[in-house]
Amino acid sequence: MRAYAGYLFDLDGTLVDTAADLNAALNHVLGRAGLAAVDEVHTRHWVGHGAKVLIEEALASQNQPRQRAESMFDVFIDYYHRHVADLSRPYPHVVDALDALRARGARLAVVTNKREGLSRSLLDALDLSRRFDCLIGGDTAARPKPAADPALLACERLGLTPRDVLFVGDSTTDVGCARAAGCDVVCVPDGYNHGTPAHELGADAVIDSFLTLV
Repeated sequence: MRAYAGYLFDLDGTLVDTAADLNAALNHVLGRAGLAAVDEVHTRHWVGHGAKVLIEEALASQNQPRQRAESMFDVFIDYYHRHVADLSRPYPHVVDALDALRARGARLAVVTNKREGLSRSLLDALDLSRRFDCLIGGDTAARPKPAADPALLACERLGLTPRDVLFVGDSTTDVGCARAAGCDVVCVPDGYNHGTPAHELGADAVIDSFLTLV
């Protein structure tokens, strides 16, 4: 793998395993609504398209109307914000790889569909914020992934062109964003990809370890 001047990283399922905290927040709002808790394995399958869709999927699994998610959304966000890093942890070798990339002069950005405020809180709690030159959340650019906007905005803020950067993600959302922006893209195998095997996501490659980047 060649060295790139910049790297754009998805957050949930790529840099950080956040499913346990998302599952806790989901079960909190389900319990308040008088509904049964869901297993973390289901949350891992539903995650990746935003909190509202996550709630909608949980509701649908219990034959509840998806429209109920509207009234549950703010409670979910409030609870999750207060417990954003209770159980979430970076994946193996993430910190070492980020530090090695920065040491050789690469510019790094997080490009996620999680709200920017929540993303910053998570990165701060895990001492990751200082390792990135910019953060693009789901509410930062004009349109979220898989539109090109977040990747293009990150490139602009890094002072690089799309051909200078590598997008590292875990889902078709990430691959779609990278392709639309004109970036090379690789995927990790154990992220939140809605049941699609990593080698079927359409990326240029699948990396088994973050150390592959360095």
